[in-house]
Amino acid sequence: MPLVFADRGTTVTIKKIGGKPDVKQFLEKLGFIVGSDVTVISTGGGNLIVQVRGSRVALNRDIAGKIMV
Repeated sequence: MPLVFADRGTTVTIKKIGGKPDVKQFLEKLGFIVGSDVTVISTGGGNLIVQVRGSRVALNRDIAGKIMV
């Protein structure tokens, strides 16, 4: 399922990252790597704030939809 459907407060594991190569590279630089755990901190206005590898990152709904968990 895409990360956008994960419930607030849950920790999920990244299974796949979709999108164009430049999008994948951007997400990898932020710490979104297959096998990494991601915790959804909050959602609102179509955006998500997640914690990945010790950092909090804000993602818009389109980008979060490319991260499969």
